[in-house]
Amino acid sequence: MNLYTDQVVMDFEKFDCGLVPAIIQDSKSEKVLMLGYMNADALDKTRSEGKVTFFSRSKERLWTKGENSGNFLNVDEILFDCDRDTLLIRATPAGPICHTGSDTCFGETNTNDNFLFTLEDTIKARYTDPKPNSYTSRLFDKGIDKIAQKVGEEAVELVIEAKNFNDEAFRAEAADLVYHVLVLLVKKGVGLRSVISELKERSR
Repeated sequence: MNLYTDQVVMDFEKFDCGLVPAIIQDSKSEKVLMLGYMNADALDKTRSEGKVTFFSRSKERLWTKGENSGNFLNVDEILFDCDRDTLLIRATPAGPICHTGSDTCFGETNTNDNFLFTLEDTIKARYTDPKPNSYTSRLFDKGIDKIAQKVGEEAVELVIEAKNFNDEAFRAEAADLVYHVLVLLVKKGVGLRSVISELKERSR
């Protein structure tokens, strides 16, 4: 966890209020969750405790998000902009963020289709807490060899459909392959994000 280097000094004096905006982003989905304000003390507490703490302008005190609800924002990374007057905090939320019960204060317009991460979480749940009627749980019970075999079968079926002209069938086979690859990743203990990081590294 990169909780911000002590060497970097934010310009809290740039604005008369002594506060800088802090944008909170979900580390996994990359959704923008909320906007708050921090002074130097709020940033120090955020960095030292690993939970996002703002300066509440209405309460006129430090306020840790989730101190009443338990829906903390657990800090993964703290970044700053080029002018050192705005923070971007990547965090893992412990529950809904907005007072409306939504996972983001920006509503459904704040979309970044990361359904694969949601699907990965569902697959992990079927692995750690098997359900008797779940195809995923039954697949895990059959072991790594069967899961790897299914990935191979789905890959072949996708190649076959690629040679045809039925886009709907091709999409269906592509979805089957992606799903079974995710099952294999979970079984191997390899996170989807680490695969994405590998791809990003290669793109350089």
